[in-house]
Amino acid sequence: MAVDIRALISGDRLMLARALSAVENDTEEGRSILSAIYPLGGKAHLIGVTGSPGTGKSSLVNQIVLSLRKIYPAEKIAIIAVDPTSPFSGGAVLGDRVRMRDLSGDSGVFIRSMASRGALGGLAIQTAALAQVFDCAGYSTVIIETVGAGQNEVDIVRLAHSTLVVEAPGLGDDIQAIKAGILEIADILVVNKADRPGVEATERALRSMLELANGSIRNNGHHQSLNANDDHSHTHIDSGWQPPVIRTIAISGDGIDELVAEIEHHRQWLISSGEWERREKSRVKTEMQEMLKAELLRKWDNQSAREAFQEELEKVYKREISPREAVRNLT
Repeated sequence: MAVDIRALISGDRLMLARALSAVENDTEEGRSILSAIYPLGGKAHLIGVTGSPGTGKSSLVNQIVLSLRKIYPAEKIAIIAVDPTSPFSGGAVLGDRVRMRDLSGDSGVFIRSMASRGALGGLAIQTAALAQVFDCAGYSTVIIETVGAGQNEVDIVRLAHSTLVVEAPGLGDDIQAIKAGILEIADILVVNKADRPGVEATERALRSMLELANGSIRNNGHHQSLNANDDHSHTHIDSGWQPPVIRTIAISGDGIDELVAEIEHHRQWLISSGEWERREKSRVKTEMQEMLKAELLRKWDNQSAREAFQEELEKVYKREISPREAVRNLT
């Protein structure tokens, strides 16, 4: 059964589910849907939630949505939970619906688990497309929870308007965060599981790193020069936003109201400062570049190209030529 665009726009959940499947599978119908609905998008607030495994991201998202639904009962919220890919089925392994039982039965919430499919940064290439479908279907907030893949988590910054980086005491994430560049992409830092020992040390380390990063930028302007040549990214340091550090205990709900207030504060700041428009343009540019890469690879990947690739690969195996030379020969 074909997807009825008018029913999708009106909020029909069955049509939404079918549209999401078509888009995620990158079918011809899915591409047609995206083309039809694109002029209607650009309204939803995209919130990225990232951090290392074990920090309680899913439980935190659960509480954030519960709070938002109480504050804005008339608004719909979508969750895209990007899970690891099963090596056997190619589907999502964890299925975050299991960890978000509190949201089941709420017609104003739609949870979609999708597989990362090996994408770097924990984000599948179709994640942005799914967010576009939710946007068109009237979901004012779309939360993207990443797989927790470690240092490549910075990829979320290319998609989200607001990025929450979740840390937890006792995981060594303070050092991991600065190695990964995580602090540079955080709009809001969340120290979850704040009832654990060592929370003060974790928060102190994060604040010190933020001060160090800001001081380094003020002294040499290095970040601004870097960012000028990389409009894929956005960071708080050069935009005028100072990320807050919020303590939460997701299981009990402690700190959630304060966190939700900061998310709303950041959304309002994005709009008033003009940063929303800049990040939206950056997101669209990145999406187009990724689509172009995929399309060029698809067109190149024919029988003769595969044979030529195998021939060059054999030469590389024998160390007759370098991989760089082989790529140059193929292009």
